[in-house]
Formats: sequence, structure tokens, C-alpha cells
Amino acid sequence: MQSGKTSLDLRTRSMDIQRSDLFKTLERLPTNTSTLLLTCLLPWVPRVVAALTMLYGFSNALGEDLFYTLTPQGVSAAFHLVAIGIRLSFLGLLVLIVVHGIRQQGREGWLALPAVVLVGIAQFQIDLVVLHVPTIWYPLGVGIGLSDIASAALSVVIFALLLRRLQQSLKRQRQMALDVKQAQEVQQVILPQALSSFPGLEIASEYRPAREVGGDFFQIIPDLTDGSVLIVVGDVTGKGLKAGMLVALLVGAIRSTVEMTTEPIGMLQALNRRLLRRGDAQATCLVLRIEKDGSATLANAGHIAPYLNGEPMAMEGALPLGMMEGAEFSVMHFKLNERDRLMLMSDGIAEATDANGNLFGFERVHDLLRESRSASDVATAAQKFGQEDDISVISVTCTAKLTSALV
Repeated sequence: MQSGKTSLDLRTRSMDIQRSDLFKTLERLPTNTSTLLLTCLLPWVPRVVAALTMLYGFSNALGEDLFYTLTPQGVSAAFHLVAIGIRLSFLGLLVLIVVHGIRQQGREGWLALPAVVLVGIAQFQIDLVVLHVPTIWYPLGVGIGLSDIASAALSVVIFALLLRRLQQSLKRQRQMALDVKQAQEVQQVILPQALSSFPGLEIASEYRPAREVGGDFFQIIPDLTDGSVLIVVGDVTGKGLKAGMLVALLVGAIRSTVEMTTEPIGMLQALNRRLLRRGDAQATCLVLRIEKDGSATLANAGHIAPYLNGEPMAMEGALPLGMMEGAEFSVMHFKLNERDRLMLMSDGIAEATDANGNLFGFERVHDLLRESRSASDVATAAQKFGQEDDISVISVTCTAKLTSALV
């Protein structure tokens, strides 16, 4: 008895496991037959429609006695029934597509369903007349057929769907415009003031993005402990919102890195690590630290070299940030004297292009700076010539205060 009971328990557990596996399999299957048919048919809809159309044309030709001298009456009647079956297949296919549309689009699918059903039924108007089903009505003495009603309903549905899509498109555009405006406002917040004064230094900046959101960035960070000033300028790859997001990332990284080090080479190394393994996230960058006695340290990662008193500073080339782990960056040391002017800028100045395709070029930049032009003058000249990229110019001028500080 004990052995029989054990065997019965084992069979019961086996049946429970099989039943559980069956339930799990059923849960993974589509919820109903229409979903299964849609899953199988949707990739083949164009081919199915083409095949049904060809078959319908052939069957209709034989069923309507177009070849009455060659086709027996019985064959014509059979092909007439085949044509009716094909039209029913078309109607079923349309309904399945609309059901799929209801599940994907919701209201738009329900809106299209009545018109599609009417159009499908209208294809059987002649057959309905044979069955004595009224398909033409005469309200106010005007004849209106089923096909007329179906066409009108379909036109109304198409108009309603187009109007709905237009409203949705306008809503998305307004939302995108709002997002761009908010991104622009955020970018204006993270950029320093156009004019900043520090003991011994006067710093002026101009920022002219090519689009609503630019890819140039700069930060001016004074160190209250030792009186030095840190200036970081750069240009990320790309334009628009993507570039703006990368700018926000770099500005945040600059602010957090300053808490640990203000050494230019250390700053570039930290920023380079932030951009590594982020796809095509790359940026040129230049970090300048000016001590209160005028001595300066400049580290460059692929950015345009500054101009000192209208002349370009000779710096070795280096890779931009985010290109390679452990990349080496060029470093130079110099000293600013009274009335020295240091001009830092992005490549949007030299890459400005006129209507004939001529570049603004470094020669024009050199000529402008030899005339002791301000940051605003340089940016305006390049913008009027033909702005193609973001323009940023930072002018650093030593004042008499610096001389008095050195005495």
C-alpha cells in the first residue's frame, strides 16, 4: 500500500509539473487568435495583397464571362465564387490591419474601423442587390449608394487622421522648442559674465552660438586663497542639443575638478578621463592659470593657441580630450606684463565663411588683433563675414593694478 501511494504521489507531481509548464507556455503565446494571425501576416501583407490582387483579377475575368466563348458556364460560376472569396479575404485582411492599428495607435485605429468596414462591404454592393439587400437610398429624392457613403466616410476619416497627426506634430514641435529654449537658458546660466574684473586683470568675453544651443564653453574661476585666476575654454564636437549636453557635462566636471586641483595639466588629465569611453564625445580645451604676480601656466589639448599682443603663441600640438587614455598635452609658462593683452578664441572665428566659400582665416584674425581690437570687435567681424560655427572670444588684459601688486 505504501509503495502504491508513493507511486501515485509521483504521478501527481509529474502531472502538476507538466500542467505548470503548459500554463507558462500558454502565457507566452499571443492572447487571442487575431494577435497570432497579425504576428504571422504583417510581415507578409504586401506579398499577400499582391497575390490576392492578381488572383482576383484572373478569377473576376473568368467569373464575369469575359471569355464566354472559351469558358464553360460552370467554370465561370466557380470562378465567380472564388472572386467573392478573395474579396472576403481582402475584407478580413483590412479588419486585421485595423485591429493591429487599434492596439498600436488606440483612438486612430477605432476611428478608421467604421470607414474600413464600410469600404469592404461596398465591394459586395452588386452581390447584395442580387440578395435583395438595399444598397441605394433616396433621401430628398437624391440617390445615395453604399459606395458613396463608404467613400465619404473614408474621406472624413483620412481628413480627421491628418488633422490629428498635424496637431500631434505641432505639439511635439512646441515641446521641442521649449526644450531648446530651456537648454539655452541653462547654458546662459553656466557661462560667466561678459565682463569680469579681478585685481590686476580685466577679462572680457563674447559668446555667439551658431544655433540656439552652442558647443563652445569657457569658465573663469578665481582662487580667493592665493589670488590666482583660472580660465578654461574649449569646443566640443558637434552642434545643437547634443553638443549642449556635452558642454554641461564638461562645465560640471571643471567645477568639481577645481575642488581637487587647479594645475592646468592636472585639469586636462581629469577632463580627459571624464570623456573617455563616451562614444564620439570629444573636445578641444585650453586651461590657463594666471598668478597674481603675472606668471602664467598654459596647458592645451588641441585648442587654438592664444594670441599675446596680437601675435600667436608658439605651442606644440596635442590631441583633443576624449581621444586616448593617458594622452600628453602641451604645456608652456610665460609672464604677463602691464598692458599685455591675451586673446583666447574658438575655431569659429577662423572658420567663418562668406557667401563665396572664402574662409575668414588666421590672416584676418592676425590683422584684427594687431589693431588691438576688443573681444566684441573680433566676434562681430567674424559673424558679419559669415558665421558657420560657434564663436567665443575671451580677452585678458593686465591693468595697472597688477604693477602695483608687484611693487
